[in-house]
Amino acid sequence: MNSIFENTATAFALKKDAELERAYFLFKMIANEPLVRIGTAMTNFAIKAHLPVEGLIRATVFDHFCGGISEKDCMPVVDKMFTKGVSSVLDYSVEGKDEEDPFDNALETILNVLDFVKEKEAIPFAVFKPTGYGRFALFQKVNEGKDLTELEKEEWSRVVARFDKTCKKAYDLDVALLIDGEESWMQDAADSLVEDMMRKYNKEKVVVYNTLQLYRWDRLDYLKDLLKKAKNDGFKVGMKVVRGAYMEKENNRALEKGYPSPICGSKQATDVNFDTVVAFMVDNLNDVAIFAGTHNEQSCYKLIELMKEKGLEANNPNIWFGQLYGMSDHISFNLAAEGYNVAKYLPFGPVRDVMPYLIRRAEENTSVAGQTSRELNLLKQERERRKI
Repeated sequence: MNSIFENTATAFALKKDAELERAYFLFKMIANEPLVRIGTAMTNFAIKAHLPVEGLIRATVFDHFCGGISEKDCMPVVDKMFTKGVSSVLDYSVEGKDEEDPFDNALETILNVLDFVKEKEAIPFAVFKPTGYGRFALFQKVNEGKDLTELEKEEWSRVVARFDKTCKKAYDLDVALLIDGEESWMQDAADSLVEDMMRKYNKEKVVVYNTLQLYRWDRLDYLKDLLKKAKNDGFKVGMKVVRGAYMEKENNRALEKGYPSPICGSKQATDVNFDTVVAFMVDNLNDVAIFAGTHNEQSCYKLIELMKEKGLEANNPNIWFGQLYGMSDHISFNLAAEGYNVAKYLPFGPVRDVMPYLIRRAEENTSVAGQTSRELNLLKQERERRKI
């Protein structure tokens, strides 16, 4: 098919020259793995030591990869992207804590975001992380089928209540809700909880979306089983599909604990798994809605081809493409220019609290072969184009 991702004028139309230069500088830094390691260690130290580095972080990496420190702070970015047809997913990117107050604070934040989603055409989805609503160790204990103490039972009931309150509000407002995926050793507990929410709130249409991390080789079988349940029990399945975010951690834990790794044996196997699952979902579009979260150009092209083969409109409401803010603008903005549904994950939160997210972005860009060099080449092309 025609290559649509080479148009840098469309990809970077919203970037002023200074923003283009900042992006080029950042990706040059991220391309240097030793520099990322040193920078990560120094940033962690500075944050923990309460050194006054937040202004520097805000002016560089934070403003490139995040929308702001609050929902309201994100609105100029949201509105600007929507002028080019790219929607936003407001992502409260504060990592999970171990105390109850942050969980209740996260709940209130997401409930407020749902109000934004309802009022703002440019924000078609809300999103939350399971461990934003409860302790990782508690999810893990439920995952392993261990008996909970009385206090833990009460704690788990509060986690379930947070999930249900959020999903019910999304249902009442008739807006879509994405629930992120996490590590495999707590994911079954989260999956079971999200399935209960789908059964309850996805009767007529997809409101609640779970996440499939497709570097896991078992996810197609899981999806097929879930779809059988959905057809039998009369509910719809919503899935955000991604390659995955915890590969090194997953492989290391499997090695340490002596069980087979849940991760595909190669990048190629992961790519095949991703494209196979997407094709299966397109084949079952009457019962499934897809949010294809990918920075892989070939996977985007394959989904476009599948849509064309099925005679589906570019803006079919059951198919969305998604990328992270600050990355792959050549995919997002060129897809939107062709009429496809596109949404950027737009992280927000206090600078200090969002640092774990930002560090993971830098590490992922460093480790994904070709990702950073592709970003750099496109930015370089646009710099050259603007000089003509």
